[in-house]
Amino acid sequence: MRIIETKVYPFSELSDDAKERAIENLSSINVDHNWWVFTYEDAKRIGLIITGFDLDRNRHANGTFELSANEVAANIFSEHGETCETFKTATKFMEEWQPVFSEYLNEESEKYESRESEEALMELENQFLKSILEDYSIILENECEHLQSKEVIIETIESNNYEFDEFGNRI
Repeated sequence: MRIIETKVYPFSELSDDAKERAIENLSSINVDHNWWVFTYEDAKRIGLIITGFDLDRNRHANGTFELSANEVAANIFSEHGETCETFKTATKFMEEWQPVFSEYLNEESEKYESRESEEALMELENQFLKSILEDYSIILENECEHLQSKEVIIETIESNNYEFDEFGNRI
């Protein structure tokens, strides 16, 4: 049997090179679990179900509305701040949707046979879904980048009191 003694260091006592190695070795520490859960929950609160996403070169999110498009927009207005991209997207949707919806109601009350307004409404709602999913894919990408930033990795290391050998390898 052998006993090997190793001197351990908190992150703050490592050399600059060892700190860089420790950060590099732990670069995915904050994204090796379901880090996206809070973003999914936020989407669900407004009536959007995100079914998946990809942050590679073809960044995108997939999902469906759980509520009507205008209910989702109303929820965004009450849940998200005016500077949020989803708020801007919902505002644009409602500005485009309202006149078409009014025209549709007019056509229905006059018993028109034309379905142009109904088709236009569906197209606006589909475009809104696509735009909101794009907003959420950007939110997810930004969150992932934030979690993998040097500052946040160091914060995780220090808050968990990780220890390292002199070369920056976690003990």
